[in-house]
Amino acid sequence: MPTTDLSDTAPGDADLDSPPPDPTGADPNDPDDTAWIGTVVRVVDGDTMEIEFPNGEVDTVRLLGVDTPETSAGSTSPAEFEGIPETDAGRAHLRAWGIEASAFAESELAGEEVTVVTGGDRRGGYGRLLAVLYVDGEDFNERLLTEGDARLYDTEFALRDAYAAAEADARERGVGLWDFDESDYPTEVSEVDDADLPPLPADGDYDCSDFDTRAEANAVLDRIAGDPHDLDADGDGKACESLPSFGVETTDLPVSA
Repeated sequence: MPTTDLSDTAPGDADLDSPPPDPTGADPNDPDDTAWIGTVVRVVDGDTMEIEFPNGEVDTVRLLGVDTPETSAGSTSPAEFEGIPETDAGRAHLRAWGIEASAFAESELAGEEVTVVTGGDRRGGYGRLLAVLYVDGEDFNERLLTEGDARLYDTEFALRDAYAAAEADARERGVGLWDFDESDYPTEVSEVDDADLPPLPADGDYDCSDFDTRAEANAVLDRIAGDPHDLDADGDGKACESLPSFGVETTDLPVSA
């Protein structure tokens, strides 16, 4: 398992096995406070939330010890997720699970009262509060690992061994992002079924960010006359050429290290 940059993780020896029964913290910037009751006011993505603290301050919390995939195929890093190939398919797979992790966090946390517990250094390299979130007494960080929505962000902190075991179990079971099959990703327009296409956005207009692959975008371009979604911006008959091609053109595929 690769070890990542530690600038946004926190070593610590705090007891994080369970939330304190009656957190009294009010201010996330008070060095004497290590646990708070707060309300999740915004889910940024699967591992980052904005939480309102008892003093009324809203602060950004980065979940300690876990990392969910990015929601953009161009920003994903398959090398950080052992067993996921450094290919366009691998990146699209992680993007899909990044979106899934974000949706899961939204469904479980948005508007919820949570217990926020820091486990060492107060803040990471981006100024975010590094913490474990407990929802009804359950460790949400560990739940992401158990359900295959995240990988271990590997550094030293109190729950590192428990989190590593949760990730290892999820990988062994092949759940969530660890369930990768190259054949799940179409390589040609002719292989794209309607079920493979993303749902039409609420405003009725696709854009290239709605698709995982160029094949999907070209399927829409081919099936709807006149390109009403403006997917072929340069008029060359090819949609969303910045998207991964998945073998439509061999030269577009990345070279594996």
